[in-house]
Parts: sequence; structure tokens; C-alpha cells
Amino acid sequence: MNQQKQEKQKGNKENKQLISPSPHLPTSLSPKLDDWLEIGTIVAAQGLRGELRVYPDSDFSERFEVPGKRWLLHPGQTEPQPIELLAGRYIEGKNLYVITLAGVENRNQAEELRGCKLLVPQSDRPQLGEDEYHILDLIGLPVFMQETGELIGKVIDVLSAGNDLLEVELHQQKEEGEKIKKSKTVLIPFVRAIAPVVDLETGRIEITPPDGLLEINN
Repeated sequence: MNQQKQEKQKGNKENKQLISPSPHLPTSLSPKLDDWLEIGTIVAAQGLRGELRVYPDSDFSERFEVPGKRWLLHPGQTEPQPIELLAGRYIEGKNLYVITLAGVENRNQAEELRGCKLLVPQSDRPQLGEDEYHILDLIGLPVFMQETGELIGKVIDVLSAGNDLLEVELHQQKEEGEKIKKSKTVLIPFVRAIAPVVDLETGRIEITPPDGLLEINN
């Protein structure tokens, strides 16, 4: 089964570009926000000792549980600031992490960070297993029928609903003088039986959908 792993690209969330990983961290003093991945949002203080509740935007638990450098982006600012993650744990049933950051030692300091985003450089992307993909690598890929080579459309989103679903904007051929029609989308199960080819090097997905699938949401 194909699986996707999620982390949001910071900046223009609606324009999730493909990322070419680099082994080096950004060194610019004023990095663009497109150079960062959003891994979570601080939503509340936890207790009186400076712990913070974080809503995750990442499927990788190590982002919140493994100590090390992270970056903090305050609301209204454009340049993240480095901060040290000291510890973290997952709260079962609430889809939240509780983390401890260096220098945040009481509830008042924690409350001041409400609404801040936690970021990592986009080059710092965990290795994936076989048949696992980053969402950012799937967005924008053209989708073809494997048997005929016909272009079906392009991936505009990946939805989680039991099995992951590729939301594909259908390709439209416009005759000369014809007005552009409102784009239509279909949902395609992201499983190997239906999407047997995901080629990130050439940038294409090939599908073998059962009869009628492409017309379900058309």
C-alpha cells in the first residue's frame, strides 16, 4: 500500500511546491519562509512549569519527542528564531504533544508563545520507507492512465480518509474560442492496485482505475 507522510511547507500553503532535499541547513540570515516546513502550532500552556501544548502538522513523532534544535515563528513575523526542544510526549486521544522548550520556565512565558509555529528547514526531511511519500512530493504531479498514456490531470491535494486519497484536477482540452470551464476533480484511492507507478524522478503517477471511478465525482 502506498502511504503519504505529511508536513506542511511554510509560506504559501496553497502552493505546495516539490522540494529538492539538500544535506545542508539554510545559512541565510533572512531565509524565505518557503525554505521551511511547518511541523506544529503551539495552542496552549500545559501546567505551571512552562510546558506547551502543540497541535502537530507532521506525521513524524520525532519532531516533538527527540531533543534538538527547532525554529519558532511568532505571529506576524517572517523570520523564524532558533530554539532548543528539551523533551516532548504525546497525549493519547487528543492528537496533541506536550513539549518543553529551553528558556520557557513558567506558565506566563508559555502563554506568550500561544499561536507560534514550530518549523524545521525543508532540507531536514526524515527518510521514508518503501511506498511512503511526502505529500509535498505528490502535489502537482501529473496523473496518466497506465494502459493508454492519456493525461488525466494533476494532483492538487492528498486527503486522509481511511485509505489516502489523491485529489486530482482533471485535464481539460479547450477548443479554440471555447470558454474555460470550471475545473473538476476526482478522488483516487492512493493504493498500489490503483496507483501502481509513482515515479518522483520523472515526475508522474500512473493509474489503473476500475471502471467508473473517474466519473464518480465528475
